[in-house]
Amino acid sequence: MTESLSLPPVPEPPKGERLKDKVVLLTGAAQGIGEAIVATFASQQAKLIISDIQAEKVEKVAAHWREQGADVVAIKTDVSHQQDLHAMARLAIDLHGRIDVLVNCAGVNVFRDPLEMSEEDWRRCFAIDLDGAWYGCKAVLPQMIEQGIGSIINIASTHSSHIIPGCFPYPVAKHGLLGLTRALGIEYAAKGIRVNAIAPGYIETQLNVDYWNGFADPHAERQRALDLHPPRRIGQPMEVAMTAVFLASDEAPFINASCITIDGGRSVMYHD
Repeated sequence: MTESLSLPPVPEPPKGERLKDKVVLLTGAAQGIGEAIVATFASQQAKLIISDIQAEKVEKVAAHWREQGADVVAIKTDVSHQQDLHAMARLAIDLHGRIDVLVNCAGVNVFRDPLEMSEEDWRRCFAIDLDGAWYGCKAVLPQMIEQGIGSIINIASTHSSHIIPGCFPYPVAKHGLLGLTRALGIEYAAKGIRVNAIAPGYIETQLNVDYWNGFADPHAERQRALDLHPPRRIGQPMEVAMTAVFLASDEAPFINASCITIDGGRSVMYHD
């Protein structure tokens, strides 16, 4: 029997002051890319309010970084309920008096046959992947407008700009997320607010490890994924997180209504 796969050790994020004292809201923080963003932002001295529908897991993430001396508070949210996002924003204002950054990372994969997909699956995909991001933006924008400055980062996907068979309706929602990013970025640019997206490709998260372990030979399936990419590897959550640090920092003041793709160049070859 072929041995199952597990996630590789997570490297320590670089320490610094690139986000010193910035008040950051982050959804989808309990695992994967979201958890990596917590690690990098905490290591860059941000003040974090993190959330996830998995209350115990997100509190465990927060507790770990508090033990390291970081300022991290966890709150349970269901991003499909806009009142939860407004509660998260109010918590940030009550604690710190401002909101500098929002990272909409909560998301869900929904891959179905278009004609066999249930109405529930369609609604769930859009409620989390698109509505959830809009609700987060809607919750923080009044405070950012009042401040005259703010950065919103939406975690999109290479599915936001490319279509791969067998993935419906996920790319429909992610195309919408990219449209939301661009529209809000233009709408509020003159008020000092930047809205950008990050489009990760194949990233080595627990979700993908579990997927590979569903095959008779997980190692061969993982290698097949690696071989699809020009660098012959796939991305790591920390690589996505460090891009989010850049967009959240004062180093990217003229980047707005844009999307940074992180896929090792794979999407350039989607015609192959």
